[in-house]
Amino acid sequence: MAIKRHDGRKWDEARPIIAKAGVIPQADGSGFFKIGDSTAYAAVYGPQELHPRFMQNAKKGIIRCHYNMQPFSGPGSRGRPGPNRRSKEISMVMENALSPVLQLEDYPNTVVDVHVEFTETDAGSRCAGICAAAIALADAGISMKDMVASMAVGHMDGDIVVDLDGVEEHHKGEVADIPLAVIPSTGEITLLQMDGVTDPKIVLKAIKTGRDIVAKVSEIQRQALLDRYPTESPKWKEIAKKYKEAKK
Repeated sequence: MAIKRHDGRKWDEARPIIAKAGVIPQADGSGFFKIGDSTAYAAVYGPQELHPRFMQNAKKGIIRCHYNMQPFSGPGSRGRPGPNRRSKEISMVMENALSPVLQLEDYPNTVVDVHVEFTETDAGSRCAGICAAAIALADAGISMKDMVASMAVGHMDGDIVVDLDGVEEHHKGEVADIPLAVIPSTGEITLLQMDGVTDPKIVLKAIKTGRDIVAKVSEIQRQALLDRYPTESPKWKEIAKKYKEAKK
């Protein structure tokens, strides 16, 4: 497959990625994930007692995600501050994508709040938000079976391409965008959406390509945690122990 992309990338090449952990000192855990010109900051608070009490679950805690794009984050006119229909929908998508790896039964009657803020956006924001949130949850020491890594795979004029940017999303020809989130150790898909129209066979090919790319994203996330917690630190030993136990 050989196509020419406007920014010179190969069809299976993502935009440059930067990932960090522990970027917000006031939070219990935090993560930073930048892919191209989409930048996500995630902050985790909790687990803490859930109020009002009638919402509590005596068997396990809950996760609440809060997705927000700053009014100045994207091109065009400024958006209105505060929650809107899109942010509520993506918040729910993030909760569903992250929940399968969280061992919330360790935290009955509590809530873990995950706030994801975008300072700039250029496509792939929900995937970047999931990656930042997973780093932040690990940084907070929340019990997790594994990370969740996410990347969008697209179909453009008959070709499968990785990580569409804003220009490609608005391509005048045939285009579809397929956000994907995966648990790396099992290959389980926790997010699969599509914006656009394409053939089911192409979707299956896109998923296979996406799984390969997401594995690389997972390594970048883990490296961000390693940079924050060297392998000899007590915090990293605790994280590594939980990960090994979860894989058994």
